Amino acid sequence: MAKLSSSNGKKANVPKLRFPEFTEEWEASNIGEISTYIKGAPLSKADISETGTPFILYGELYTTYKEVATEIKRKTNCIVDKKYFSKIGDVVIPTSGETPEEIATATCVMTPNVILAGDLNIFRINDIDGRFFSYVINHKVNKDISRIAQGKSIVHIKGEEISKIQIKYPSDEEQQKILSFIELLSLKIEKQEQLIDKLKKYKRGLLQQIFNTNPKYCNSNKCKEKSICDVFSITRGYVLPVSKISPVKTSEFCYPVYSSQTKDDGLLGYYNEYLFENAITWTTDGANAGYTRFRKGKFYCTNVCGVLLNNNGFANEYVAEKINSVSRKYVSYVGNPKLMNNVMAEITIPFPDVETQKYYSEIIDKINMKLSISHNQCKTLELLKRCLLQQMFI
Repeated sequence: MAKLSSSNGKKANVPKLRFPEFTEEWEASNIGEISTYIKGAPLSKADISETGTPFILYGELYTTYKEVATEIKRKTNCIVDKKYFSKIGDVVIPTSGETPEEIATATCVMTPNVILAGDLNIFRINDIDGRFFSYVINHKVNKDISRIAQGKSIVHIKGEEISKIQIKYPSDEEQQKILSFIELLSLKIEKQEQLIDKLKKYKRGLLQQIFNTNPKYCNSNKCKEKSICDVFSITRGYVLPVSKISPVKTSEFCYPVYSSQTKDDGLLGYYNEYLFENAITWTTDGANAGYTRFRKGKFYCTNVCGVLLNNNGFANEYVAEKINSVSRKYVSYVGNPKLMNNVMAEITIPFPDVETQKYYSEIIDKINMKLSISHNQCKTLELLKRCLLQQMFI
């Protein structure tokens, strides 16, 4: 990566971190002075059809922009003013949202001739790179925008209000250097995410292959169909206020706490006490009901986690993954999704002998370790990017 250096701090309009070849102060202008403001086209979902010009509605833009740009089409027989057609480098900011933070989000449109519609504030940038402008909005000016939106009865902001906000920016050469650096870092994160996806795909294929070989082992001597209640003691975790949980592991708060989430493999934080050791947990309630994992070592889990206990070696990676492969079929989706203890107890799966389970568990554990390391590396890169962006803009 390119070399960065700390600013000397003697100049007011310079970032904390910048490339050493640049020394001049940054310019300062109101957003309205460096851009042309346009409100999004007054169109709605009723205007969408299967053919015509790509059509972007607020609400889809920030998470599925590429998909929307290719899948949602504008009616061919409707005339739209050319000013609403995007140009590369246009920056859009929503006019309304559920929270001020949601409004304080800018996206640089890199696809030309797309109709920008719905609740969008469009800024056609004149003097700086639209990508750079959007980074300034997202990492420095977002507090100003959310502050304007915060004082309103409805979370709403007008482009005229955003136009009055001042931003600071360097020469075009420095802008391009910063953008190249960010793109390089973003590419590293993208490559890491691709590696994670490949590992997940490999794991799915591996589990399918392992489970399909069960008939080889499932004979009268080495493998038997058993209900979960015939093998495990079934219980669940306890309520634990989030305020008592440490977000990071310390010498005192050293036991992982698992919850109903799937993010970070269910890790909620760390606690100074533990409930169980080397057991299988599953999510009993909510959107992730049925999610099953083996928890190695001592741990705590919340009340939305069911727990399977066995001291004879049956609590392992293999059995957890086998249960996870079928558990969703037993979830009740009447109201809040649930997979309660009594239903889990009656689930039947084939149990190979303990040695076979141990053999496969070691293979699965190695894959999970690779996934965990890759996830941590990706999170480190994302944190590095966020920190650098905060330091590289004024």
